[in-house]
Amino acid sequence: METQAIEQLIRTGLPGAEVQVTGDGSHFDAIVISESFAGLTPIKKQRLVMETVKAQLASGELHALSIKTFTPAQWSAAPA
Repeated sequence: METQAIEQLIRTGLPGAEVQVTGDGSHFDAIVISESFAGLTPIKKQRLVMETVKAQLASGELHALSIKTFTPAQWSAAPA
C-alpha cells in the first residue's frame, strides 16, 4: 500500500483528522490528530483508527500499522 492511500482511509473514517503516514511498503507509522479522541482511553483511540483500515489489514494488503494518536491540544503541547 501507498502512504497516501492509508492517509485517505483514515481521513475518510475520521473526518477532520490530521493524518501523517510514513512507511516502507509493508510497515507503516501513522500520527493521527483528531478532536474525536477527546476523553477516550488510548486503546479506544487505537481502535478508532484501526477500524478505518480493518478491511486492508484483513486482506493482507496492509501488513503492519503503528499508530500514535493525539487530540489537537495534546499535539500542540507535545515536545517538538
